[in-house]
Amino acid sequence: MPTRKAPRKGSLQFWPRKRASKFLPSVNWEAIDSNKKIKGFIGYKAGMASAIVKDNSPNSMTKGKEIALPVTILECPSMKIFSVRFYKNRKVAKELLAENLEKELKRKVKLPKKKIKKIEEEKIEGYDDVRIICYSQSKKTGLKKKPDLVEFGISGKNIEEKMVFIKETLGKEISISDIFGKGELVDLRGLTKGKGFSGPVKRFGITLKSHKSEKGVRRPGAIGSWHPARTTFRAPQAGQLGMFSRVNYNSKILDLGKGEGKKELTNIKNYGNIKTDYLLVNGSVQGPAKRQLLITAPLRETKQQSKKEYELESIR
Repeated sequence: MPTRKAPRKGSLQFWPRKRASKFLPSVNWEAIDSNKKIKGFIGYKAGMASAIVKDNSPNSMTKGKEIALPVTILECPSMKIFSVRFYKNRKVAKELLAENLEKELKRKVKLPKKKIKKIEEEKIEGYDDVRIICYSQSKKTGLKKKPDLVEFGISGKNIEEKMVFIKETLGKEISISDIFGKGELVDLRGLTKGKGFSGPVKRFGITLKSHKSEKGVRRPGAIGSWHPARTTFRAPQAGQLGMFSRVNYNSKILDLGKGEGKKELTNIKNYGNIKTDYLLVNGSVQGPAKRQLLITAPLRETKQQSKKEYELESIR
């Protein structure tokens, strides 16, 4: 008989497999080396479509021809600065709220009652880094009224240069076109679709047992040896599937613009119309429609993706 091969089922890269505690994940902004003033943006997944593009990539087999690509539409309403965080020894030493916050925002988000010190008056000596917390103006999309708040890293040679940018941007709207451009690569961070409590066959991909086997077909034959007298985390068992934090690396921006007046971006299934700025990203993105996503500068840009050049002609 030939040697039986039974590779292990399920990746050990992600553990524990449990529901994420928040929709938008935390990011190690120090690891992302980018020349963008703000290293990320908040977007909302609208749905998918087919884009007819002209392939202008060098050395491509379809160079100069029209091809169809699957694209994801992300609605990106403008953001505003909510607060500024000052770091010392990699820990938050002080956080100051921005002045003149919207009245509607004060109803949706809990704010401290004590007097707020002006950010312009804060002395930056003794701090190692400064970052900002931005909130999305999601009310413009019609999806929901409560905004999403995320901490963003800022690029700059020193803390003085970063503070100059913060003071210039306070109270102003930040649009997606101020940060990202057409043809650039981005990373998309967010949660996958939630599928609830699932068995080991769907959760880990184990093989169904014979129909003659005892105690169930859709379960493992054994969950461990006699000793050690415990069940290890490697044993495929039933549990939560989906709502996991994942990253989609190096997605190419095919187009970006404003949703008003675009016939192709109306009546999207399970979403509706695009009312604000949008991104067209090549390929699929994790999560269902209306899921909030974090669009960040690429962590490790690949030459293969960056060399691809597409000219958008129509969306179907």
